[in-house]
Amino acid sequence: MVGQGVLLECLESPKVEKILVINRRHLSIKHPKLTEVIHNDFFDFSAIKDHLKGYDACFHCMGVSSLGMKENEYHRYTYDITEALAKTLFLINPQMVFNYVSGKGTDRTEKGKVMWARVKGKTENLILNMGFKDAYMFRLQMVIPKKGVKSKTTWVNTIYALMRPFYPLLEKNKNNTTSVKVGQAMINSVLTGSFTKILDNHLVNELAID
Repeated sequence: MVGQGVLLECLESPKVEKILVINRRHLSIKHPKLTEVIHNDFFDFSAIKDHLKGYDACFHCMGVSSLGMKENEYHRYTYDITEALAKTLFLINPQMVFNYVSGKGTDRTEKGKVMWARVKGKTENLILNMGFKDAYMFRLQMVIPKKGVKSKTTWVNTIYALMRPFYPLLEKNKNNTTSVKVGQAMINSVLTGSFTKILDNHLVNELAID
């Protein structure tokens, strides 16, 4: 859901010249500045590394729910994929900005009792210590979908549908954000940057301001 929202904002922004999406399946979106690469092995990006050259930023919005997962499995889909992508990109272009969609409550000590928070914290530490020109951790919580953005998870869409009448009220709370503001904040993280590298919803909303 977050990735869809970020992509839409990038497509609509005159500040974004070119977009590359790495996917397992084709998008139903066609746009002059959009290039799509279909890649099946997200644990090894070496086969498509030539496609990754020349970009100013990576907006890494991929993620899985920890519900029902053992730690080793969640680690594989959260940390291992991010490590493979970040290392490949750093070798190609260490001067890029790397943005990572994390979560509220992430534990960068890597020692807490909450499994997903430890793994997310380890992933954040990996990125922040990689050496990129800049990097931002988007610790999102409540994200209100806009412009028809939907989750791939049915029960999540059901919850959002029930909440839709309350969107105007929810948007007034500075601790909530929208898919539009997340996308705008990611774009601005490249263009203007932020002194703070760990961004909760409140700071995302501030960075989204043009």
